[in-house]
Amino acid sequence: MVRLDIFLVVSAGITQLSWRSMRDLRSHGFYHFFAFELLSVLILLNAPIWFRCPLSPRQLVSWFFGAASIGLAIEGFRLLRLIGRPTPAASRSTNLPFENTTTLVTVGAYRYIRHPLYASLLAVVWCAYLKNPLAISGIALAVGASVLLIATSIAEERENLVRFGAAYADYMKRTRRFIPFLF
Repeated sequence: MVRLDIFLVVSAGITQLSWRSMRDLRSHGFYHFFAFELLSVLILLNAPIWFRCPLSPRQLVSWFFGAASIGLAIEGFRLLRLIGRPTPAASRSTNLPFENTTTLVTVGAYRYIRHPLYASLLAVVWCAYLKNPLAISGIALAVGASVLLIATSIAEERENLVRFGAAYADYMKRTRRFIPFLF
């Protein structure tokens, strides 16, 4: 019952942040909303066993994904704020405030991958999944959230091509989406 209450509160917060995006199927925020919903369910389902056998090989891989997620998130947000110099969103914008960058960020983590923040979320998805990899619901949630995060990145790339033009098209040729030199 407590996990359901937590889910409802988290879901209300996600909805509050994403409600404008829900009207536009082409917006990256539309897919982002559903990815966050699935991720929150996955975390809450696996919460009771999160720290069970913390030094097992499976848990160590999970902890690695968790640590990578934190590092990517910190670096991604830091660079967006310092170099991207976001401006306040228009009242009807579907973007969150940190997404309204005025400069294309191509240094640090962004030098190697276009979406460190989405890569961070993918790492959290698989961190949470590995807490209980035998649950069928867990694999369905992890795959669903991953597909939605990929869809989010594709939609955001379309938006960035409009926003930054040829500079973003060139940037896309030099970088991968989530994993340097691979994917």
